[in-house]
Amino acid sequence: MSLFTSLSYLVALHRHKHFGRAAQACHITQPALSNAIRALEQEFGCVIVKRARSFEAFTPEGEQIFQTAQRMLHEQELLQQALKGAASTPVGRLSLGAVPSVMPIAARFAGLLQMRHKGIALTLRSMSSQDIEAGLEDLSLDLALGYCERTKARSTSLTTLLQYNERYFLLRRASQAHGKGLRISPQPCSWSEAAAQSLCLLTPEMHNRAIVDEAFQQVGVRVTPVIETNSILTLGLTVLVGEVCSVLPGALVGLVSGYGELEAVPLQAPEVLTPIGFMYAHAQRPSHTLKAALGLAAESAWADHVKAHSGSLQA
Repeated sequence: MSLFTSLSYLVALHRHKHFGRAAQACHITQPALSNAIRALEQEFGCVIVKRARSFEAFTPEGEQIFQTAQRMLHEQELLQQALKGAASTPVGRLSLGAVPSVMPIAARFAGLLQMRHKGIALTLRSMSSQDIEAGLEDLSLDLALGYCERTKARSTSLTTLLQYNERYFLLRRASQAHGKGLRISPQPCSWSEAAAQSLCLLTPEMHNRAIVDEAFQQVGVRVTPVIETNSILTLGLTVLVGEVCSVLPGALVGLVSGYGELEAVPLQAPEVLTPIGFMYAHAQRPSHTLKAALGLAAESAWADHVKAHSGSLQA
């Protein structure tokens, strides 16, 4: 077994924090992964993983080895891309993360990028903002789509490319079903009016929920939702089958556009605009695949596509 293979197993274990799930992700058996980690411990002469009956954590030495392993694997990927392709015909992997509320935009981006560059093998993950920031800094992610203001507030070593300003809508059942699908109300709704509804909102640990709570606080209201969820899909389905409303960012409104029983009402007073953008670690040496992705993100045609599907343009 090569050193790079063993290091990739170590990185998988760090990501999944579980021997079984890491082994499954690497398409090997759990004993094979455990043996590879033990071989690394013998090679470096230290304990990498704290073990009890199951995985507990990495030791301080294990964290150091992981950081080095991640850099080595990143450099290996850069070399392979340089040998197999060129800037005009990139060949290799690209790991893209996105916060849940922007996954529809990230999915469109991934599809367009792969259609244009057949040699790029994409991995797209739905991730929390914290995990995205950690992944970009430890190079387990090449690119991410998320909340720009978080990186500015934390003074992180990330470069951001603004894509659009996220708007928010109250999703409710329509008084009368529309044959052409979901209707965008021409009349806006205030956040104060939205607060008076029975609401399904995201769970408190999600950054989008913090944005929504802050908007309610601006009008002097503290909201206690009747349903909380960490599932984006649930936000729409509870409105469809129940007697609740929900607050959705514009990019998610399109996911329920086929339901004529629903109506999306633009939220104003105050108008909340949240900058959404691509992020990458500016200290890293960009690969051919990352350069191709950044090139697509900067195109005016992509910008028009984003406006049409992010809720930036209201019907």
